[in-house]
Amino acid sequence: MRLQHKLALANLLFKIVFMGLFLAVTPWLSERINLYQTDNDLIEKREEVIGLISDFGVAPFLVDETEDYFASYNILKEEFISLEQIDLDEYWNFIEVTQRRIDDEVIDYRVLNYSFLVDGETYLLEIGQSLSSIAVTERNIRRVTIAFLFLFLLVSVLFELAYTGALLKPLNRIVAKIRATTIPENYDLTPVVSSTQDFKMLDSTLSELMKKISAALQNEREITQNISHELLTPISLLRNKLENILMREQIDEELAIKVNESLATLHRLKTLVNSLLLIARIESNQYLRNDNVQIGDLINEVVEELHPMADDGGVVLIQDYTRELHLFQANRPLLFSLFFNVINNALKHTPRGGEIWIHGYRKKKRCVVEVLDSGEGIPADLLPDIFMRFKKRNGAEDDGSGIGLAIAKSVADFHQIRVEVSSEPGKGTRFVFSWEL
Repeated sequence: MRLQHKLALANLLFKIVFMGLFLAVTPWLSERINLYQTDNDLIEKREEVIGLISDFGVAPFLVDETEDYFASYNILKEEFISLEQIDLDEYWNFIEVTQRRIDDEVIDYRVLNYSFLVDGETYLLEIGQSLSSIAVTERNIRRVTIAFLFLFLLVSVLFELAYTGALLKPLNRIVAKIRATTIPENYDLTPVVSSTQDFKMLDSTLSELMKKISAALQNEREITQNISHELLTPISLLRNKLENILMREQIDEELAIKVNESLATLHRLKTLVNSLLLIARIESNQYLRNDNVQIGDLINEVVEELHPMADDGGVVLIQDYTRELHLFQANRPLLFSLFFNVINNALKHTPRGGEIWIHGYRKKKRCVVEVLDSGEGIPADLLPDIFMRFKKRNGAEDDGSGIGLAIAKSVADFHQIRVEVSSEPGKGTRFVFSWEL
């Protein structure tokens, strides 16, 4: 999961927990708020009635038939007010919940009871608000609150995704720079613009690291080139001396066999030194890339050269190209070496009766070449190291030098060709080469 989504998910979980707790206390909280507001309304109405009584007296409120009592209910029976002459031993001023029967219907009210004196007589003022209307208000408050919370949750998540996306853009650019880098020398050293100091430090640290790696690799290539050049001269001298020994008229047969074995060893050593020189020169960008290569024709030449070896081993080479594949600004001899080494490697590890398929096609905006064999496959523990120098495909059992696939990888990196390898022991190995059109 990406960091942006993790941050958004963490905030979302926190808000969900907070909302759950808030919704759990909302009924109690809304009830407290409604009761508080209802009590304030009752007190305000009491003050209004007391003000009217102060201005006009009690008489206008009393009904003729019962001069000591007055009551009034609204049409929905949600509120009422009553005024009654009463004998009390104490002063009343409190709010309670009580029931009233109205038209054979019992209704729960929250009632303010207030007693006062007028002309020496005690009167009781009752102002009530039905609990059903309070409950309706509570439900409405809860609905509005829940709707608001979910709207807030949605808006905040969208905002956080947008904000963290913008915040992490410099990190995404750094990752893109790393992914686009096939060799340290090609790393884009242009500083990433960011207002976040951490990303600036990360970018500068990576740039410094790439510079150090590039310098170390360049030093390694120079050492390899120097050693290889120095080795070629004594190898040539030894070869000439051994060939001169073979040219003698009188030479012992046993000596001749040993000399031939030494010549074969020198040939392998020279081939290895030349391979190391080739890799060093490729990695030092000493080759031009000014060819327009038709990949199908190139691989066909490789297959023609390897056909005798395939026939001797009883392996069938199959080619299939759905479209013409071109690689512009390339070095044809190096590409020949790339596919030669890969197909030759497949031949060495495909048993008699096996097949090697070479497919070429286009996928979206990329050209793709697959080399698939039905050979022994590569063990999973060796797969990550197959392009390393002197790492043999099947360990000590492999009689090769372990340099062919390293050459292929160097050529691929030189041409910015992506290489992917998958294998299943006992079923075969697939090499996939792809590049942009």
